[in-house]
Amino acid sequence: MARVLVTPHLLQRQPGPYREILEGAGHEVVFPEIGADTLQRETIRRILVEHQIEGILASTEPLDREVLAESHLKVVARQGVGYDSVDIPAATDLGIAVTITPGTLEASVAEQTLALLLAVSRGVIERDRDVRQGIWSRIALPRLAGRICGLIGVGRIGRAVIKRMHGLELSVLGFDPQLTDADAAELGIERVSTVDELLTRSDIVSLHCPCSATTRNLIDAAAMRRMKPRAILLNMGRGGLVDEEALVTVLESGHLLGAGLDVFAREPLPLDSPLLRAPRLVMSTHMGGLDEEAQIAASSLAARCIVDVLAGSLPTACLVDRNVRLERRGAAQDS
Repeated sequence: MARVLVTPHLLQRQPGPYREILEGAGHEVVFPEIGADTLQRETIRRILVEHQIEGILASTEPLDREVLAESHLKVVARQGVGYDSVDIPAATDLGIAVTITPGTLEASVAEQTLALLLAVSRGVIERDRDVRQGIWSRIALPRLAGRICGLIGVGRIGRAVIKRMHGLELSVLGFDPQLTDADAAELGIERVSTVDELLTRSDIVSLHCPCSATTRNLIDAAAMRRMKPRAILLNMGRGGLVDEEALVTVLESGHLLGAGLDVFAREPLPLDSPLLRAPRLVMSTHMGGLDEEAQIAASSLAARCIVDVLAGSLPTACLVDRNVRLERRGAAQDS
């Protein structure tokens, strides 16, 4: 029997299929103590070490090389498809399997993308606030139909977004190093070869790519200035993709019609963040991949990945790095 730590907030001390899967395999489910902030590095490090955790059903906890090496972890199962908070090379070196949950939350993220787009383009938040204050403002905003949406990242989530953008009668441009002309033709979009071309041609720019050394601050002040006047920026990827201070400045200048953010460089967003003063900005609490169906499906798949790895089997379809070798972890712990 192994101890498995479950950190996603909405699963805390809750029954569900994920728990039945873990406990049915004979493992002990451990939750952080009430009030513990597992997004703090020292907190997650302490919990992993003190409880001798071998598997973690993880949110976005910072799991760097030092934390991973000090722990007893054999598997990190992300409830989601992003994994930038985990040091993947270190995990592979240490023989720790890192898994994600493909196919469980793409529709949820795509719907949240649509929600943010419509909230910005139709001024939903401002108009609701006006009505509640007795202000009967009726300012016309640009129609979406017939405009161009540019997606940076055309993976599983991007492809789910494309279907919905077509439903809004938008033309779609796609930038993704893995996207081929044949893929683009099948999806009914146009492939562009550079981010710059996408920025200058799109009325809506929507981010659906990982944050890495090459994509951090991909959308900086210069990139925003290259976007069309009154364009809309959406970030459903990772907070580090957008220079947040620059975004505030550009929104205050009126160059962009507005922006929608589901993710931030620091989460939870601090109450002194300049984003809170930005006009025409709609924000949400990193909820893109969380609806009822996605939560059940993703947590269940993550739990099955944990059970498989702890039984000595690698869930290949969910592995981030298929070069990982579980025997390395055993050898390291025995030495």
